[in-house]
Amino acid sequence: MRKVRPLTVHHLNELLLICSLVLLVAVVAVRVSSRSGLPTLLIYLGIGVAIGTDGIGVTFNDVELTQVIGYAALVVILAEGGLSAKWREIKPVLPTAAALSTVGVAVSVGVTAAAAHYVVGLDWRQALIIGAVVSSTDAAAVFSVLRKVPLPKRLRGALEAESGFNDAPVVILVVAFSARGPIDPWYSLIGEIALELAIGAVIGLAIGWLGAYGLRHVALPASGLYPIAVMAIAVAAYAAGALAHGSGFLAVYVASLLMGNARLPHWPATRAFAEGLGWIAQIGMFVLLGLLVTPHELADDIWPALVVGLVLTVVARPLSVLISTAPFRVPWREKALLSWAGLRGAVPIVLATIPMVGEVPGSRRIFNIVFVLVIVYTLVQGPTLPWLATRLRLGEQDATADLGIESAPLERLRGHLLSVSIPKGSKMHGVEVGELRLPPGAAVTLVVREGTSFVPLPSTVLRRGDELLVVATDPVRDAAEQRLRAVGRGGKLAGWLGTGGV
Repeated sequence: MRKVRPLTVHHLNELLLICSLVLLVAVVAVRVSSRSGLPTLLIYLGIGVAIGTDGIGVTFNDVELTQVIGYAALVVILAEGGLSAKWREIKPVLPTAAALSTVGVAVSVGVTAAAAHYVVGLDWRQALIIGAVVSSTDAAAVFSVLRKVPLPKRLRGALEAESGFNDAPVVILVVAFSARGPIDPWYSLIGEIALELAIGAVIGLAIGWLGAYGLRHVALPASGLYPIAVMAIAVAAYAAGALAHGSGFLAVYVASLLMGNARLPHWPATRAFAEGLGWIAQIGMFVLLGLLVTPHELADDIWPALVVGLVLTVVARPLSVLISTAPFRVPWREKALLSWAGLRGAVPIVLATIPMVGEVPGSRRIFNIVFVLVIVYTLVQGPTLPWLATRLRLGEQDATADLGIESAPLERLRGHLLSVSIPKGSKMHGVEVGELRLPPGAAVTLVVREGTSFVPLPSTVLRRGDELLVVATDPVRDAAEQRLRAVGRGGKLAGWLGTGGV
């Protein structure tokens, strides 16, 4: 009988050193990504590949462990996405996002599977698995890209909600296609998806409402306990949904969305904590997936991946957007951006481990095709999305940006800190601070001009290139942002000239 070598303190120290170095490299990679335009997931996957068999030589082939950790990471990422999403942006586009996450997924699966079968030559089970796996947009990729691309609220809300919703039906389809025996009829799959989504939504709403109510009415002894409680409630929503044979992924997103818009105590600290956990989840998941792949085995699957990815990108995704948005009044420019913004990331790679765990014939090839597809088309779509938004005149170049600053005085005041840049062409140039007419409870506290910061007077004239620091209390935060946008577009007379702030 083989003895398992116990984990000693020395081995633990080595493991901690490796993990800390990987995290530091990943943090630096975020800076590189922001300058180069490359999605961070590619750099994280590259770190895993560099550590793996064809790199440093670390051998890792535990598919089941990868799947478990991947699921756990997705729960944290969806929770962070739900907590940061704004209900006022998602509410108007909720029907559109729901259609993209259901009808759109069905169209994408059908078109992509047909291409994988008739063009690439895969059997129908493998083709359907690939079609389902790559039809889910990745929450981590979408959230990270949307932080860099200032899209209109309607588009941003639709993309965020779609990426939060469509994991649920896709997981159901992949599990059904990977099961042993014949595949269930399509009407049976539709019924199962509808039931699981309904259960997940109800559980998410119930747990999210109870969690928000409890956190608002129960005073915890330390502010640091609130972020822990929020994340625990989000994870509980996933577990409860899954145990009730519903969609745990939908449950965690809905519960997090509800809590994120419930004005919880110590919200800045909670938001920062969730964002930090989200980054750790992304890093760990991507690096682990990079470790699992064996690069020298990918050569034979590059061509199938390119073909399937091309059909998915230029046929399946645009067709799914056109059909899903047909009942709604969506301008063609927004449809074009929605078609190109269907970013894939770690979610398809994690889902590709399901047939491997189920020992589906050809599952390793499915994994390799999905891995290559994600790498290539993320390289194409991610960096070009800001350019396309600009060409379609859908970018908001003068939008204000929230700073992720954690401050104890702001927590006690339940306030927000806004950073506003005055770009070229902005009509805020030449406006005095007093003429901004910010709502009571909001004030410009600092101006940074040519590297020098100063506290402005009401008569201080703002200029192009200035950076403003605006403090606003919780109730007037939205009104202050809308007023700043209105002045940036219409000048000091924006209110009388009818220039809106949205």
